[in-house]
Parts: sequence; structure tokens; C-alpha cells
Amino acid sequence: MLVARPRTGKRKMAVARVRLALGTGNILVNGRPIEEYFGREVLRTLVKQPLDLVNATTRYDIAASVKGGGPTGQAGALRHGIARALCELDQGLRPQLKRGGFLTRDARKKERKKYGQRGARARFQFSKR
Repeated sequence: MLVARPRTGKRKMAVARVRLALGTGNILVNGRPIEEYFGREVLRTLVKQPLDLVNATTRYDIAASVKGGGPTGQAGALRHGIARALCELDQGLRPQLKRGGFLTRDARKKERKKYGQRGARARFQFSKR
């Protein structure tokens, strides 16, 4: 049985460890089916994008553990991890996944709140008098 070693995907504060194996297209996230774990259809679609791109939706079983962040960050991390695992199994898919932007780590994170301010960029209202 063809199995890729665990690959890591990251997005915002979320980290996903992804294992790919030849199978029927089952996706388990933290031991639960993807439909149960990600309630929103948009997030499930986001996770499956790299598989759809290379026509491998029913070729691999995916077991992933995700930690940190929120649902959107976790879905993005999972997508990144799946793309990296696919790339490891078949180097021929790399140009296609790279063109789709799935191998690039999205480094955007929440900007920290600064002291003396209401938020990262927002200031308290200024009053001259």
C-alpha cells in the first residue's frame, strides 16, 4: 500500500499533519469525517481543492490531525498539507499544484494589538477639547 509520510500544512495559527494512503477518497479530520468536522460547505470545498485539481478525489484516503486557529485557518492548513503530501507521492504533480498556488504557505497572521491603542491599527478617538 502506497503511503506518504506525514506532511505538515500551516495557515494562520493552525497546523495540520496529513497522511495520504491509496484508498477510496475518505477524509478523516481528528478522527471525524470531514462533513462532521467542517460544518460549512465552503471549508470542505477549500480542503478538497488540491485533490480536484489533480483529479485524485477518489484515489487517496486522508487522515489528518489539526490543531490551533479557527475553522478557516484549519481548512487552509489542511489544504496546504494535502498539496504537500500529493507532491511527495508524485513529483509530476508539483508544477500543477505550484501553479494553483497550493504549495505556497500563506504567511498572513493576525497583527498584534499595540499598547495605547484600541487594536492593531485602530486608535482611540481623538478629541482636541
